[in-house]
Amino acid sequence: MQKKSIALIVLLSGIWGVSFLLIRIAGQSFPPFWIALMRCGLGALLLWGVLFGTGKSAPARKNLPWLLLVGLFNNAMPFTCFAWGERFVPSNTAAVLNATTPIFTLLLGMAVYRKRVAANVILGVLLGFAGVLLVVFSQAHVSEVHVSRDTFFFGVALITTGALGYAIATVIAKAKLQAVDPIGIAASQLGLAFLAVLPFATLGPHPNHLHLSALLAVAVLGFAGSGLAYLLFFHLLRTVPATHAVAVTYLLPIWGVIWGAAAHESVGLLTCVGVAVVITGLILMNLPQKAAWWFQPSNPKPLCAAPKVSAS
Repeated sequence: MQKKSIALIVLLSGIWGVSFLLIRIAGQSFPPFWIALMRCGLGALLLWGVLFGTGKSAPARKNLPWLLLVGLFNNAMPFTCFAWGERFVPSNTAAVLNATTPIFTLLLGMAVYRKRVAANVILGVLLGFAGVLLVVFSQAHVSEVHVSRDTFFFGVALITTGALGYAIATVIAKAKLQAVDPIGIAASQLGLAFLAVLPFATLGPHPNHLHLSALLAVAVLGFAGSGLAYLLFFHLLRTVPATHAVAVTYLLPIWGVIWGAAAHESVGLLTCVGVAVVITGLILMNLPQKAAWWFQPSNPKPLCAAPKVSAS
C-alpha cells in the first residue's frame, strides 16, 4: 500500500475518531436532535455540492425508499443516539462501543444471507464483544461523567443502538443500492435524514447558551465528520482493497482514547487492555479467507466480504 493511502487512512480515522469528542463538546449547547440535524444538513450541503460540481446526477427516484431507510439507520438514528448517549458516557467509551458496528454488520449479514462462518470470525466476534464489555465495566467505575450507574448503562445502550443502526444501514445498502453512485448515496441519505430529524428538532428542546466551542464542534462534525470523511472513504475504496480500507475500523478506538485523554477523560489500564482486545477481534474477523477454518451451517455459501466501515 502506498504512503499516500496510509496517510489517508490515518487522516480519515483521525477525523472520525475526534468526532466522539466533538459530539460531547457540541452537547454543551445543542440538544441531541439538533446535533443530528446540523451534522446531516452541513454534510449534505457539502456532498450535494461535490455531486453536482462533478457533473453527476442524483440517484434515480426508484431508489428513494431504500435511501430513506439508509438515511434513517445510518444518520438520523445513530447521530441522535450518540449525541444523547454521550451525555452519560465518556467519548472514549463511545468510540469503543462504535467498534461493535462491523461485528453487528457481520452478524446481520450472516443472518440475512445465511453465510458460512470461519473459526477466526467466531473468535473475532467473541473477542470484540469481550473487549467492549471490559471497557464499559472499567469505565463504569472510573468515569468522570457524574451520573448513576443505571444512567451510565442507559447511555451505553443508546450508543450501542446507534452502532446497530450503522450495521443495519450497511446491510440494506449492500443489498439494494450496489449500483448507485456512492457519493449520490451519501448525499441523498444525509439530505433525507435531515428532513426526518427536522420535526423532532423543531418541536423539541432548542439550543441555549451557545458557546463558540460548541458551534465550531458541530460545524466540524458536519463538514468534516459527515462530509469530507465520506469523500475520503470512497476515494480509499477506489484506490486500495477493501481489506485495507477496513483498517480505519481498527484505529477508531485508539483515536477515541487518545482524543478523550487529550480532553482529560480518565483512561485506566483496563480500558487500554479492552481496546487492544477489541482491535485483535476486528483483525481476526478480517483475516484472509484462505487462512480460515470453516464452521459450516446447513446452507453453506462463501463468507460475505469485509463489512464497510461506519463511524460516528
